[in-house]
Amino acid sequence: MSEDKSTTTTASAAGEEKKSYSYVKKKDREDLAIPQGIDPWKAMPLAREDVPRRVLYDDSSFATLFPKYREKYLKEMWPLVESELSDHGITCKLDLIEGSMTVSTTKKCWDPVAILKARDLIKLLSRSVPFQHAQKIMKDDFNCDIIKIGGFVRNKERFVKRRQRLVGPDGSTLKAIELLTKCYVLVQGNTVSSIGPWNGLVAVRKIVEDCMKNIHPIYNIKELMIKKELEKDESLKNESWERFLPQFKKKNINKKKAKIEKKKKDKDAAPFAPAQLPRKEDLDMESGKYFLSEEKKQKKIKAEREAKHAESEAKRQTERQKYQVAPAEKQRPTTTDTTTTTTSSKSIQDSLNNIKNNLKTNNKRKETSSSGADFVLTKKAKK
Repeated sequence: MSEDKSTTTTASAAGEEKKSYSYVKKKDREDLAIPQGIDPWKAMPLAREDVPRRVLYDDSSFATLFPKYREKYLKEMWPLVESELSDHGITCKLDLIEGSMTVSTTKKCWDPVAILKARDLIKLLSRSVPFQHAQKIMKDDFNCDIIKIGGFVRNKERFVKRRQRLVGPDGSTLKAIELLTKCYVLVQGNTVSSIGPWNGLVAVRKIVEDCMKNIHPIYNIKELMIKKELEKDESLKNESWERFLPQFKKKNINKKKAKIEKKKKDKDAAPFAPAQLPRKEDLDMESGKYFLSEEKKQKKIKAEREAKHAESEAKRQTERQKYQVAPAEKQRPTTTDTTTTTTSSKSIQDSLNNIKNNLKTNNKRKETSSSGADFVLTKKAKK
């Protein structure tokens, strides 16, 4: 009994200790006293003078492969890469035989993050990013993101169209994305490389993934433009912006598929499957050709070929003779038309009547002229 009493007392004492212990709640960032004009999220710059002694006691190295078409460019730019990394105490090696780039730390490396930045640098160079843009990754304010887009679409033609949609006509869409996100973006092969601040990289990744999911980049660009304008208004700083952002609904136009009519089974059809067609060997056995020797087979084939040739030649000759037959002559009409004869006889009769009438008129004129002349002569004789 004494033992049971002791156990109960210890358990009650432990419970009292637990109850008495209270956790200290951590202060939120809003509660912390941050001086005005200081950005708590901004990375503090680190200079060589801030690190007086050696930091890294073990070597770290990273390697990456590059395609063959980048070999010439990397060979020309490699001295610049070496000079850029030597300032941070990092060595780099270019292996053209294996097609790889390697970066590793040295005793002089004073920045632990520099090796990670150097790893990103060689990755960007392998993805066709120019050295002028890739060297920005060594700064503290810049980061990079390599987005793989090869696995979004299976159809190659559809993939090329959507990737081209991301670039836009004459690179206008890509330029708009760069201006709004303050990032450098390069579309190359199955990847999209971007360099810039963290918030810009997140926006670029969303635009690229939505574009490969068949959502046009213009919708995300419009949203970013509206957000940029809303940031200028300080009164909307602590309010929700959902009412200002456009709500785009995806419209799926369902095309009616033509109904496939099922063939009705014929009741009178045979219940069993049709007989199997005979093989070539079976047909040769039936005709007796299978049992012939090679010479006889060749002779038979030759005779069949000659018969076919003679038949085709006969057809060709008949077709040629069709064009050589003279056409039938047309029969000329022998009967004369009665209408033409009647019209000719009428015209002759009319001409004769006209002549008679003319003669009569001429005789009358002569008679009148002779009577007048006599009258004038008699008057002259009296004088």
